[in-house]
Amino acid sequence: MARVPAAELEIGEALVRRLLADQQPDLAGLPLRPHTNGWDNAILRLGPDLVVRLPRRAAAAQLIVNEQRWLPELAGRLPVQVPVPLRAGVPTGYYPWAWSVSPWVPGTPAAEVPARERGGAAETLAAFVAALHRPAPTDAPANPVRGVALVLRHGAVRERLAGGSVPQATRVAGLWDELSAEPAWHGPPLWLHGDLHPANMVLRDGALAAVIDFGDLTAGDPATDLATAWLTFDGQGRRRFMARLDELGGYDAATWRRARGWALVLATALLAHADDAPVLGAVGHEALGEVLAG
Repeated sequence: MARVPAAELEIGEALVRRLLADQQPDLAGLPLRPHTNGWDNAILRLGPDLVVRLPRRAAAAQLIVNEQRWLPELAGRLPVQVPVPLRAGVPTGYYPWAWSVSPWVPGTPAAEVPARERGGAAETLAAFVAALHRPAPTDAPANPVRGVALVLRHGAVRERLAGGSVPQATRVAGLWDELSAEPAWHGPPLWLHGDLHPANMVLRDGALAAVIDFGDLTAGDPATDLATAWLTFDGQGRRRFMARLDELGGYDAATWRRARGWALVLATALLAHADDAPVLGAVGHEALGEVLAG
């Protein structure tokens, strides 16, 4: 079973208060409390309306920089809120990476809502995807594990299938071999969220209010994001999502087959870390069932 990487720096209230005092002194007196430690970042609530987001390991440091650079440019064309950094912190002698102060997004993480109850987000998520998926500039962030040809993820998927964390591994392997053989994307690299699963969506009153965590932002094959059809929805919600995308311009059948393959990539990744992140593990189990069902 894979494990969430250990933090390379312990990020606590004292460190964050020192950073704020040195670089954002007008915010340093606000109440501060830990919120969550993710795979890449520590997040602390700052007052009622803000969060501080800091990398907890070197491999994630560039991801914050990518968000600071690109989210202000992308946000204006997206139909839901995204966490555009309000303040950009810089490395210091005691903390080596960039960090951000961003708005707090109130609501319920979609991962905490059963897939059958997420259908109210289908059309808005489709509009988000359609608005984001436009040709990206040549200096868009590179990402070796998102937006690439499915065949390049073969080794990782096979390793997860052999690791014992994925149910029905033999059946999944056969489907993976079929889907990963689809021809690669030959269109222009499109902007991608890169990690479009329910833990990175916020719902309010059943509707999609925000898409968060753009750390995997990159450009490439839109099928990577379209995997959310299986990661986020049950069959009825998926049909609504796909129908709305068809109305907005649509994707061809080959792209949807690759999207189903990407759903396997991401579902097996979530299952591989289920011991450390049970909410994500539950998303992975749901998504795998949806992929196998078609």
